[in-house]
Amino acid sequence: MTPKLAVCLLVCSFAKGQFGPATTGQQPKAQPLPLSGRTETGSVAPAQAPVAGAGANSVNTINSSIQVQGPYQGSTQNGQVSAQPLMLKLEDAVQRGIRYNLGSIGAGDAAQLARGQRLAAVAELLPNINGHVLETAQQIDLAAEGLRISVPIPGFHFPTVVGPFNYFDARASLSEGVSVTSFRNMRASREDEHSARLSLKDSRELVTLAVVGSYLQIIAAAARIQTANAQIQSAQAVYDQAVDRNRSGLNARIDVTRSLVELQTQRQRLTSLTNDFAKQKIAMARLIGMPMAQSFMLADAIPFRETPSPDVNTLIQQALTNRADVQAASARVKAAEQTRAAAAAEHLPSVNVSGDYGAIGVNPSQSHGTFSVTGAVQFPIYTSGRIRADIDQAEAALAQRRAEYEDARGRAEQDVRDAALDMDAAAQQVRVAESNRELAADALDQARDRFRAGVSDTVELVQAQETVATAEQDYINSTFAFNLAQVSLARATGEIEQSVPRLVAGR
Repeated sequence: MTPKLAVCLLVCSFAKGQFGPATTGQQPKAQPLPLSGRTETGSVAPAQAPVAGAGANSVNTINSSIQVQGPYQGSTQNGQVSAQPLMLKLEDAVQRGIRYNLGSIGAGDAAQLARGQRLAAVAELLPNINGHVLETAQQIDLAAEGLRISVPIPGFHFPTVVGPFNYFDARASLSEGVSVTSFRNMRASREDEHSARLSLKDSRELVTLAVVGSYLQIIAAAARIQTANAQIQSAQAVYDQAVDRNRSGLNARIDVTRSLVELQTQRQRLTSLTNDFAKQKIAMARLIGMPMAQSFMLADAIPFRETPSPDVNTLIQQALTNRADVQAASARVKAAEQTRAAAAAEHLPSVNVSGDYGAIGVNPSQSHGTFSVTGAVQFPIYTSGRIRADIDQAEAALAQRRAEYEDARGRAEQDVRDAALDMDAAAQQVRVAESNRELAADALDQARDRFRAGVSDTVELVQAQETVATAEQDYINSTFAFNLAQVSLARATGEIEQSVPRLVAGR
C-alpha cells in the first residue's frame, strides 16, 4: 500500500466514523432507564438504547437505561444545601426516594383515601346515636295564633296570652338501616383499601428500581470518565512521541496530525461524558428529593459477580405470588365482584329501625321517662330500570378488572423472562468484553513497539487506541447491563427492596 493510499484510507475512515465518534465530540443523549411495571399514577417502562460515549463499534447493552414516567419523575425537595459534598449510600438513596418521590407520595395519599372510603362504608352499617338536652321557656299569644274565643259569661274573659311556662327534655335517639347492598359495599371498600396498600408497596418497588438504576448509571458514567482520562493520557504520550520522531526526521508530519486528531477526539469524548455525568447526578437528586445544587458522591461501588442462570419457571411462580401489582389487581377484581353483588342486592328488602328514650317534665326533678320505637321494612316495587343500570355498570367494571388482572399476570411473566434473558446475555457480554480488553491492550502494546521501532506509522497505533477505548466502553456497558438486569429481575419477582443490600455486597 502506497503512503498516499494509506493517507486517503485514514481520512475516509475518520470521515465514516470507523475509529469512534466524529471529531465534533457529540455523544448520544443519555436515554431514560427501564423500569418494568405500571401503577395507576405512573410507570417505569423498559427502553433499549446505547450508552452515551460508546464507540461506533461497541456492543449495544441490554436495557441500558431507565425511563421514569408520570409523577415518578418528580419529588418534593427536602434538605438544605451543604458546602461539603455528601457521601450517598445506595440504601440511603433508596430510602430518600421512597420518602420524597412524588410517585410514592401519591400512592400513599391514595391508600389513605381508600381507608377513609372503607370507614365511610362501615359507618353505613353502624347505628347512629344522638342525644340532646333542652330547656324551653315559652309564652303563647293565642290571638296571634288565630284562637279567638268569646265566652258569654259575665265577668269572665278567656285569656289571649298563655304563659310563660317551661319544660325540660333529655333524650337519646337511635337510627339504624340494614341492607345487603350496604354490606356488600363495605366488603368492596375493604378490598379497595387492600388494593391501595398493595399499590403503595408496588410504588415503593418502582421508586427503588428507579433509584438503583440511576445509581448504577452514575457509577458507569464515572467509570467512562476514568477510562476517557486514561485514553487521553495514552493519546498524549503517542502525540508527544510522534512530535519527537518528527523533529528527528523519523516520521512524516501526517503522523503528528493523526495523533493530534486522536488526542482531541478523546478530549471531546471526556467533555461529553463529564457533561452527561453531571446531568445524571442532577436527575438522581431530582428523583430522591435532594436539592439539585447539592454536591454528592456515591459511597457504594457495585461489584460484578456472575450468578448461575435462574430457573425461569420457579421465578415466574414467585413473581405471581409476591408481586404487589399482581396482588393489587386481584384485590380490585374481588372489589368489583362485591360491587356487582351489591348492585344485584338492591332488589332485596332493607330494614330501618329508629327509636328514642328520654325524660321530659317541668324540670329534671319533675320529669318522667318516655320512649318511642319504629321499625320499617322497605322493598323496591318500581325503580325505572335504575337497578338494572347499576348491575350493567358493575358487570362492565368487573370484566375490565378481570382483564387487568390477567394482563398483570402476563406482564409479570414477561418481566421475569426478559430480565432472565438480559442477565444471560449481559453475562456473556461481560466475558467477551473482558477478553477483548486484554486483547486490545496487547494489540496496543504491539502497535506502540512497532511505532517506536519505525516499522509502522500512526495509522496502526490510532486504530489500536480506538480498539482499546471501544473495549473499555463495552466492558463498562456490559457490567452496567448485568447489574441492571439483576435489579430488574429482583423487581420482576417482587423482591427489589430486599435485593439492595445484596447488590452492594456483591451477593
